[in-house]
Amino acid sequence: MKYAISAATGKLGQTAVRTLVDEVGAENVVAIVRDGEKGKKLLPAGVEIRVADYGDEAALVKALAGIDKLLFISSQPGGEVSRADQHKNMVEAVKAAGVGYVAYTSFPMADKSSNWLAADHQLTEKLIKDSGVKHSFLRNNWYLENELTFLAPGPASQVYWANNYAGWALEREYAAAAAKVLVSENPKEVYEFAGPKRDYKDLAQELGKATGKEVTVKQVSQEEYAKLLEGMGLSHDVAAMYAGFQQPIDDGSLTEESSDLEKVLGGLTPLDQAIKEVLGR
Repeated sequence: MKYAISAATGKLGQTAVRTLVDEVGAENVVAIVRDGEKGKKLLPAGVEIRVADYGDEAALVKALAGIDKLLFISSQPGGEVSRADQHKNMVEAVKAAGVGYVAYTSFPMADKSSNWLAADHQLTEKLIKDSGVKHSFLRNNWYLENELTFLAPGPASQVYWANNYAGWALEREYAAAAAKVLVSENPKEVYEFAGPKRDYKDLAQELGKATGKEVTVKQVSQEEYAKLLEGMGLSHDVAAMYAGFQQPIDDGSLTEESSDLEKVLGGLTPLDQAIKEVLGR
């Protein structure tokens, strides 16, 4: 059985590769990367490195030759080739190469979400379904690492604007769960991966436990939050973009109750310990 992970040099991909190597051995793992030299430096010895870009369907077909199962890690938006087109290329390559199973990293409740971030994932899920290839959708909630501005000491510490919940968990936990799904014999079609539902007040409380310090949390408007980021040296546009990262929390897109992540991993890192881990890097 030959397993592949695309976008393997990203943080999620690196951890997924390491978990997969522990599960099936390096000789059975293929890492698909854009930069071969970077892949050799970052990934475990013995893993086969194949170079391909989501923008090049022919290269993807070649990279997927002989692959039985693929962890398809979604690309980042904003590239020269749209994410929708990149994902179309990958799905077409999967069909052409005869890959038997695909696990795709998607967005929470993607099939019914109205959040703008879900649109490309909705399209990709449909393309995969229509392809006829056996598949699982790994709908990842929010990485705890997304909240470093809130957690780490600084002008924006413990300041937020989003008035709703998220299922924060460590990025490495999402990655490890993805690898475990890939090697499972009877995977589900949909996994809603999330930590326990919490808001920013809960996050601040856990931060206090992690640091042993009293934490005061402050809610401001989205505009005030963006101005605070500008005061840290960010341009107006970049500050607005960063402030917008809380929007999926505010509109309820990340509010879900699911034990899928905990069940696949056999348990989750307690949030205060996860915060310690993030701050200690």
